[in-house]
Amino acid sequence: MEKFILISIGAIFGANVRYWIGDWAAQKFGTSFPYGTLIINLTGSFILGLFMTLISDRLFVDPRLRLLFVVGFLGAYTTFSTYTYESFSLISKSQWLPGLLDLFGSTILGVIAVGLGVLIGKLL
Repeated sequence: MEKFILISIGAIFGANVRYWIGDWAAQKFGTSFPYGTLIINLTGSFILGLFMTLISDRLFVDPRLRLLFVVGFLGAYTTFSTYTYESFSLISKSQWLPGLLDLFGSTILGVIAVGLGVLIGKLL
């Protein structure tokens, strides 16, 4: 039951931060491209790479914190299913360039963001 509660608490915060960033990005940049999802995918990838490197290589962290933050918060915060749906929607509307940019931009830049998180985690 403790694990369930920890994951749930993290997920509540992750989902709300995701909503807030998505709303902010839509207001700031418009809705013609899923900027919020892209921002969330990149920051989520970076944070996951950084956190996992720090707790694996540098710090002793209670395993419960990993459940709270990685499984709960980041699991609710990142938006893989949303990103693939939005990419598909753009492509199906013949908006090929934005759709492919979202699809491959999130994937390629996400891998780079994880790498940067790992690199910074090792330097700390």
